[in-house]
Amino acid sequence: MINAKLLQRMVDASDDGIVVAEQEGDDTILIYVNSAFERLTGYSSNEILYQDCRFLQNGERDEPALRLIRQAIASGQPCRQRLRNYRKDGTPFWNELSITPVYNDTDKLTYFIGIQKDVTEQVEAQQRVAELQRQLGEARARILALENDQRR
Repeated sequence: MINAKLLQRMVDASDDGIVVAEQEGDDTILIYVNSAFERLTGYSSNEILYQDCRFLQNGERDEPALRLIRQAIASGQPCRQRLRNYRKDGTPFWNELSITPVYNDTDKLTYFIGIQKDVTEQVEAQQRVAELQRQLGEARARILALENDQRR
């Protein structure tokens, strides 16, 4: 079995942001964040512990991924969603968030573990590909129209 000190070092060594939260009323408050989460968001643990993670949304609460996350939390189910979050300085980033519920020995939901991965580069690359495909489709349509005009 891994001892607590070794487990702490392993979590702190992760390149992905790791948080532990507990349900408190309608909020899921952070009770632990690793240093990668601090680097990813720009917030220190002292600034954000005992708060709900909603501060990362910067007021954007209607994103479809957020509804799915809320549903998963309410039903005690794991989920993985991609959503736009904001760093302390206001810079947006795309976050692939994985949330896993943790149950105690009596099957009572006690905590959630969240893992955040910055996927901004991948999302922006996918958006660029989609835009290039759209432009290519438009160019093909113009070429086809020109060819049809020349045949007449």
